[in-house]
Amino acid sequence: MQGLHRIPQDRIAVLIGVGGETRKMLQKASGCKRLGVDSESGDVSVIWGEPGSFDPVKAMKLPHVIKAIGRGMAPKKALKLLDDENFFALVDLKDFISKRTNQQRRVRGRIIGSKGKIRRLIESHSGCEITVYGSTVVIVGDEIGLPLAQDAVERIAAGSEHGSVIKGLERERKRARLAGKTIDYIRAQDNIDDDGFDALVPGFADLSRRRNRRLKASQIDPKDEDGVALALELGEDESISWEEE
Repeated sequence: MQGLHRIPQDRIAVLIGVGGETRKMLQKASGCKRLGVDSESGDVSVIWGEPGSFDPVKAMKLPHVIKAIGRGMAPKKALKLLDDENFFALVDLKDFISKRTNQQRRVRGRIIGSKGKIRRLIESHSGCEITVYGSTVVIVGDEIGLPLAQDAVERIAAGSEHGSVIKGLERERKRARLAGKTIDYIRAQDNIDDDGFDALVPGFADLSRRRNRRLKASQIDPKDEDGVALALELGEDESISWEEE
């Protein structure tokens, strides 16, 4: 038996669910044999089967799922953590303010915004799930969006203006998307069936390869002699001419 986290009293019923449905859902999704929840203390434990009968990555992530639920996140949202591409972050607001309740309430209000507007904007631009509960903020997202959302939350908690934080988040997200599209484009070019193109339009495949080579050239390490030579290689219909002005 493996001991996990102790969750707050007001989250025990949420973790168990009506008739134990949420606990059963967590057992099935994680692949464990049994998930135990002490209804009085809030202690959570898990029993795993024999090695090979469960996913070790999910076993590693389950404590974060329990912690996210204990810190206010809805179970179905917290279950996204079990996906390979999603990760967990927790921001402790006490690191940015005093322990006084009125200060925590003020910062929570700044992160959530009027009618939840700021939180929704951060979620929209980062693709993350965000839950504000007590003195903590739980964030679940992928490797690109998670650090963006965490940085936005921490900046707001530290007193930065909403406008500058959201604009910065928009800018960084666009930059990440453009980088992702460039990588996808290069991969797509690598998989082109040159013979099929050449059969339809003679010479088109050579043109495609040269264009692909130029695109890759922008990412070549100058120290890679073979890569530089390949990028500078001219096609049969290409040449270099020099003339004086």
